[in-house]
Amino acid sequence: MRNKLLRYLPWLLVLVLAAAVVMYTQRTKPVGVDIVVAKANDVQTSVVASGRVLAPARVDIGATLTGRVEKVVVREGARIAAGDLLVQLEKQELSAAAAQALAARDRARARVTSVATLALPTARSALLQAEANAAVAEREWRRAQDLVAKGFISKSKLDETERQLTVARSQVEAARAQVSAQDVPGAEAQQARSQLVEAEAALDLARARLAQTDIRAPGAGVVLERLIEPGDIAQPGKRMMSLALEGPARLIVQVDEKNLPLIEVGRTALAAADAFPNQRFEAVIAYVSQGVDASRGTVELRLDVAQPPDFLKPDMTVTIDLAGPLLKQALFLPSEAIHQLQSDAPYVLLDRSGRAVKAAIKLGLQTQGRVQVVEGIRSGDRVILNGGVEDGAHVRERL
Repeated sequence: MRNKLLRYLPWLLVLVLAAAVVMYTQRTKPVGVDIVVAKANDVQTSVVASGRVLAPARVDIGATLTGRVEKVVVREGARIAAGDLLVQLEKQELSAAAAQALAARDRARARVTSVATLALPTARSALLQAEANAAVAEREWRRAQDLVAKGFISKSKLDETERQLTVARSQVEAARAQVSAQDVPGAEAQQARSQLVEAEAALDLARARLAQTDIRAPGAGVVLERLIEPGDIAQPGKRMMSLALEGPARLIVQVDEKNLPLIEVGRTALAAADAFPNQRFEAVIAYVSQGVDASRGTVELRLDVAQPPDFLKPDMTVTIDLAGPLLKQALFLPSEAIHQLQSDAPYVLLDRSGRAVKAAIKLGLQTQGRVQVVEGIRSGDRVILNGGVEDGAHVRERL
């Protein structure tokens, strides 16, 4: 048995050696990879983003009081001017209330006039008469005192003249009080003026409520929706129609936060509506949001359109093209060549004499599937695109 094993041992050694050679050959066989050669070029940067046309103001029209709709003047698509009548409610009841308030105002105004032109002069005349009567009574009383002293009349006669004088003086005080009441700072005059103020306020209120039956356009624009018809009941809080008011055309666009270095207020972009892609127009950045939408990684821009084309409509989808700065001799690579692109330690694999070598890099601008590399590689470096290759692997360029 032993002799038999010794006889086959050379063949076993040959087989083991052959297997080892095969395994080594397989392990060192180069992996076919795609190569991109880094090359520095002058690159004109740009930002392309989609958005929509923002209506200057979208207004929902409703009533401020409850009433039956008598007339609806406009339909969808109608162009309106500021102050145009849109909807008219029934107004008979409120017209009657306004007429009543007007009559009450006129009565209060007449009373103020009456106090100033009739009651006050009458009171003043009565005061003069009372003062004259008091003067006569006082003279009679003094004369009676002299006569009593001389014994010509009895004391009872003096008492009578004194009572008459007291009554006359009381009448003077009453007349003075009446004049004071009817005069400008007096109670009667103040009450009359207060009633006039109340009546005028009630009239203003009645007229204001009557005016609310005519629902008018707050500004020039276009009717977007009409949701009410004659005979319907209008109620506060119930939308009757929607308007798009005229004003400066504005675009609202969401831009990837990576493009923030290219964005600043005052820069001009070219815009085009998706429905009219060949008709481009200028738009100027008027606002850049101070916050970033964390869920989408975008920043909101608003752009003013000084001369909007006739076809531009609210909520229309648009695309903007914002030219960025010219980067001199910049190195850009496809984003798929960058490993750990969104991390703090991105890197690439370089082909160095048939072996993959890891190189840490520093990134710059990222736009449209390409990434600027500002440190870590040089022009002429051969960068491996395949994501499955590891550092140190043997590689060959795939033909």
